[in-house]
Amino acid sequence: MSHSVALQLATVGFEVSVWAQVIVSFLIFFVVFNMIPMVLLVERKVLGRFQGRYGPNRVGPFGMFQPLVDIAKLASKEDFIPRNASKMIFIIAPVISLFTAIATIAILPFGNTVEDGLFGANYTLYGIDVSIGVLYAFAFGAIAFYGLMLGGWASGSKYSFLGAMRSAAQLISYELAAGLSLVGVIMMSGTLSMTEIVNKQDGTWFIIPQFVGFLVFLVAAFAETNRAPFDLVEADAELVAGYQTEYGGIRFAAFMLAEYMNMIVLSGIGVTMFLGGWHGPGPDWLGPIWVLVKIFILLLFFMWIRATLPRLRYDQLMSFGWKILIPLATINLMVTAVLVVYA
Repeated sequence: MSHSVALQLATVGFEVSVWAQVIVSFLIFFVVFNMIPMVLLVERKVLGRFQGRYGPNRVGPFGMFQPLVDIAKLASKEDFIPRNASKMIFIIAPVISLFTAIATIAILPFGNTVEDGLFGANYTLYGIDVSIGVLYAFAFGAIAFYGLMLGGWASGSKYSFLGAMRSAAQLISYELAAGLSLVGVIMMSGTLSMTEIVNKQDGTWFIIPQFVGFLVFLVAAFAETNRAPFDLVEADAELVAGYQTEYGGIRFAAFMLAEYMNMIVLSGIGVTMFLGGWHGPGPDWLGPIWVLVKIFILLLFFMWIRATLPRLRYDQLMSFGWKILIPLATINLMVTAVLVVYA
C-alpha cells in the first residue's frame, strides 16, 4: 500500500476574482515601472542642487524629457557581444536581474482589500498575498545575485569577473544583515504575510519598537542596490564599471533599470515592514497615495546619501557589514525575542 505526502510551501490568498487580480497587478506594475523615469529625473535634479550645479534643463520643460532621451540613446547603441563571451548567458544575465525585481513587486501591498468598490466589485491593491511574503522577497533577491554573477562571468573579461565576484561577496553579506533586521518585525507581528504585517501596524508603526532594525535594513538596502557609499560593484575608478564592463546599449539599460527598480522594491518593503504601509491620516482611499509618498521619502534619502557620503574602501565595506551590521541586527533580534516572550 503506497502513501503520498504533499509538502505545502505556502498559501496564496485571493479574495477577489481572477480578472480583478490580473487588472490590479498590471496597474501596480504600470505605476511602479513609470516611477523609474521620475526617480531618474528627480535624482539628477536633487544631486545638482546638492552639488551646486544645474540638473537636466534642456530637453523639455525643466528637463522633464531627459530620461526618455537617455533611454532612446541607449536603445540606439550598437548591440555588441564580446568575442570571448558565452553568448547565451551574456544575453540572459540582465533578463534575470530585471525579472527578479519585477517579480518582487507582486507582494508589495499598496492598500487593503476594498469591498464593493469600483463597479460594485471587490478588489485588492496588491498582486498576491503570500503566506511567506518576506521569504518570497528574499528568495528572488537571492536569485538576482545570479544575474550579476553570470553577467560578469559570461563577458569573458577578467575585469567583469572580478567585479562580479565582489558584487557576490557584497550582496551575500548585506542580504544577511537585511534578513536579520526584518526578523524582529516578523516576531512582533507573528506572521510572514506582508498584508498582515501592515494590518498589525494599525495603531503603532514598527519603526518605533524596531528603530535599530530599520536603520540596519536601510544601510543594507544601500549595499544591496549598489548605491553610494557602497557602490564598489560599479566603481569605474577601480574596476572599469565592474560586472557590466562589457555591456552596452539596451542590455546595460536593463541592468540600470533593475537597479532602480530594486531601489523602489526595497523602499516598498521598508514602508511595509516599518512605516505602516497604507496607514496614514485621512480616509482609507488615501492608502495607496500614502504608500507612494513614503516610498518617495525613502528614495529621496537614497539620493541624499549619494550626494553626501564618499565611497568606502572594499575592506571597510566588508568589515562594516560583518563586524557592525550583522552583530547589531543579532543583538536587536535577541532583545526583541526577550520582549516578545516576557513582555
